[in-house]
This record gives sequence, C-alpha cells and structure tokens, in this order.
Amino acid sequence: MPASQRQRKGIRAALLSALILGTTPVLGKQAYAAGMDAYSLTALRTLIAAAAMWLAYLAVKSNRKYIYIYPAGLLISFAAGGLNGLSSLLYYNGLTRVDAGVGQMLYSLYPLFVVVIRRLDGQRVSNLTKARLLLAISAVALLVQPGSGQIDVVGVILMLGAGLCYAWHLAVSQRVLYEMPPQTVALYVLTAMTVVVWAAFLIHGPGDVTVAGLPPMLALAAVTVFSRLLMFLGVKQLGSIQTALLGVTEILVAVGLAIFSLGEQLALRQWLGAGLLVLSLLMIAFEPGLGRQFRKNAQPAEKPLY
Repeated sequence: MPASQRQRKGIRAALLSALILGTTPVLGKQAYAAGMDAYSLTALRTLIAAAAMWLAYLAVKSNRKYIYIYPAGLLISFAAGGLNGLSSLLYYNGLTRVDAGVGQMLYSLYPLFVVVIRRLDGQRVSNLTKARLLLAISAVALLVQPGSGQIDVVGVILMLGAGLCYAWHLAVSQRVLYEMPPQTVALYVLTAMTVVVWAAFLIHGPGDVTVAGLPPMLALAAVTVFSRLLMFLGVKQLGSIQTALLGVTEILVAVGLAIFSLGEQLALRQWLGAGLLVLSLLMIAFEPGLGRQFRKNAQPAEKPLY
C-alpha cells in the first residue's frame, strides 16, 4: 500500500475511534444514574466486549488467522492490556467524581504523555508535532478551568492517571503493531484488560446491576470493541503520537454530548479552547513524511521491547 494511502487510512481510523470514544463519559454517566457502580460497569462492559470479539474471531473462518500470536507479541499485548485495564478503572472511578465534559478534558491530556514516553524511547518528534501538541495542551488548559464551582482533586488525579496509563499502553502497543495486525493486538489487549478489571471487581466486591443500566453498559461494550480495532489500526499506520493527537477529538464529542444530553455548560474561554483543538487537528494535513516516519520506525534495527 502506498505511503499516502496508508496515511489517509490511519487518519480515518484514528478519527473514527476518537469520535466513538467521545461517547464514553456520557454513557458512563447514564449508567451511574441508572444505579450501576464504577467497578460493575467496567467489569461487565469489558467482559462482554472481549467475549464478543472472541466469538466473532472463532465463528468466522476468515477471522481465525487473527487469533495466532507469537509469544513475545502476546507478552507485549498483555502488558498493554494491563495498562489499558488500569486506565479504565481509574477513568470510570474518576467519572463518578467529575462532570463528563471536564473529566474527558483531563483524560485527554494523554497526547502529552505519549510524546514524553516516545521521546524517552528515542522517537523523533517534528517541530510541527510539537506546535500541534502545544496548541492541544493550551486548549485543554482553557477547557478545564473551573467556573463557579471547584473541581474534585481526587477526580482530577484519577482522570490524569487514566490518561497516563492510556498513553503508556499506546506507546507499548506501537511496538507489537510493527509485526502484528491490529485485529490480533486488539483481541489480546482486550483480553488482558478483562483480566485486570475483573480482578479489581472481585477484590472490590460485586455491586448493583440494574435493568435500566444495561443499555448504556451494552453500548459501552460496543464502543470498546470498535474503538480498539480502529485505534490500533491508527497506531499501526500513523504511530502512537499522531494517533493520540487525533484522539483529542474525543473532547469535542464528549463536551457536545454533555451539553445536549446532560445539561452541562461551557464558558466562552472553553469554546476558545475547543477552537484551538480543531486547529491542532487540522494541522495534521501539513505533517511532513508520516509515511516515511512509519517505515523508518518499523525497521528491525529499531530497539525492541523484547
């Protein structure tokens, strides 16, 4: 596949993943309002998502090839899944303490963490990427400024921790995606997520699972499956940094849904922040050599994690 076509495919996948993930905080709030707790919601939606993916791979003959994974790839995928599972636990517990829009804004600082992690790992970051990152962080700073109320400090820490774990999982996933298809990585990352969140669920103890909470929980399970498949496709084609920066789109979706479905409101400065986010995303059209950067990063000479 030509580099330009691969780049466009990666951008479409990363953007669609972000748009889908943007529904997460609102669906989570709806599940909480229906009486579900954070641990039950996280455990059940992850289990259903993983079971659905395994069923789809086993039932369809053409999908069975994605079940194969070499041992080192399995270990890396499980490490990424463990980080993603921890991120989910922090995220959904944080969501019980902060508004959906504010929570997603704090969580969406993860592009900053991805850049730092990849920088420490030796990946070069272009000046344009740094400028886009600065715009994105400035936008988030405007978006998260509290109005008349105060932000729950514990909720803020939980959301930032969730973003850090999510960023780390993206950086780790990029390694195994050099040699494995995104469908395979998504399957085993989601499986590892299930193990982690269920361990926490069993330690915490079962909570209430209400009939009214089932629709948003099932919707979150579907979001988990499709967003992971698309996100890993984006990481494979673009790399973890570019995928993370495109993922900031989640904020716009989350804030929009929070306004129209939950009645949350944004101040003028927060709308300015949303505009800066859009500008940061549009600047990806001018990124130099994303395809060449991918090929360079995918060479066997690059230091592996295994």
